[in-house]
Amino acid sequence: MPALVLLGAQWGDEGKGKATDLLGGSVDYVVRYQGGNNAGHTVVVGDQKYALHLLPSGILSPGCTPVIGNGVVVDPSVLLSELSGLNERGVDTSKLLLSGNAHIITPYNVTVDKVTERFLGKRKIGTTGRGIGPTYADKINRVGIRVQDLYDESILTQKVEAALDAKNQILTKLYNRRAIAVDQVVEELLGYADKLAPYVADTVLVLNEALEQDKVVLFEGGQGTLLDIDHGTYPFVTSSNPTAGGACTGTGVGPTKISRVIGILKAYTTRVGSGPFPTELFDEDGEALRRIGGERGVTTGRDRRCGWFDAVIARYATRVNGLTDFFLTKLDVLTGWEQIPVCVAYEIDGRRVEELPYSQTDFHHAKPVYEMLPGWSEDISKAKSFSDLPKNAQGYVKALEEMSGAPISAIGVGPGRDETIEINSFL
Repeated sequence: MPALVLLGAQWGDEGKGKATDLLGGSVDYVVRYQGGNNAGHTVVVGDQKYALHLLPSGILSPGCTPVIGNGVVVDPSVLLSELSGLNERGVDTSKLLLSGNAHIITPYNVTVDKVTERFLGKRKIGTTGRGIGPTYADKINRVGIRVQDLYDESILTQKVEAALDAKNQILTKLYNRRAIAVDQVVEELLGYADKLAPYVADTVLVLNEALEQDKVVLFEGGQGTLLDIDHGTYPFVTSSNPTAGGACTGTGVGPTKISRVIGILKAYTTRVGSGPFPTELFDEDGEALRRIGGERGVTTGRDRRCGWFDAVIARYATRVNGLTDFFLTKLDVLTGWEQIPVCVAYEIDGRRVEELPYSQTDFHHAKPVYEMLPGWSEDISKAKSFSDLPKNAQGYVKALEEMSGAPISAIGVGPGRDETIEINSFL
């Protein structure tokens, strides 16, 4: 039962799409298990670049079945638009499976997300404004709309009425917005039913049967470990569990069936949105990382905050996910620096701290303690094996591996599908 989890080990945007795509030709199913179209993956195939937001990266691998699990929140208009865009580019999307238990992002969820963020002002979280958080809140409050509800108009209407009873009070009396009509929402949602019907399935059954038949299933997380609602830098987090445990609850596959957990690490660190970021750079180095690395959000279009590699959060990711391997991405971006700082610990109120602080206050005040590693100037984009890398690049990788607590089994040396050094097979 070769089931693998692949997830972000930092604040997201680590290059999970490239890693998933690399494995796509060897796996039978690729499954998104949480998040929504607030996540984004860029995959480069030959001279073609694909920006995926809701769909699993495996949709680009012809022999692979892409699955959207029950833990994902789905905006039907975004999903159908993304499918249409891929079809126009000649990508076969007919094998997609969508869990009937996945929750739907309704128009009122998007409205609530946007007005709430504006209302918070300087205290805003930095959400994408796509209705993700309010949809998860509805799920927990048991007033959510699921994909299967599109096929029973009576149930759908009752659920929309229940959700809007409270939301319209908030929109009109707190935010001075117009009330949202139940009939209008129901009509819009019913309009998606026939278009989504070919994809809807009992994905829990499908995936468990696949594993019983020794199929290879890859669970793909969105965002990253430090954005996890329970284990991230709360409250500046997403509304779901991108960590390894989320793969089980978000798909209905038990933990005993998972054999490997692969963490994706960028060779430096980036973050989108608000919240603490100890190694963040505000100088020419930060701007160079942003420019060379093309650090702009796939989904948001916002510039990413950039900083040096943080070994403290890498160790934390290893611990909370039970990581067995790392995939190190964007090593090529660091070419040209004479010395490369790596954060090995924090200074908090004069104390050296080598593990992620339990206290949110401490983490907000953490200052990075750097160790300087020698850089390299040689082009590494054509390297096919670890020995092809310059000695200093090899030393950098080995140092990060030792500091992070799990072996680095693959290294990205460029954006292309073939620009990867595989040290140990993930399968």
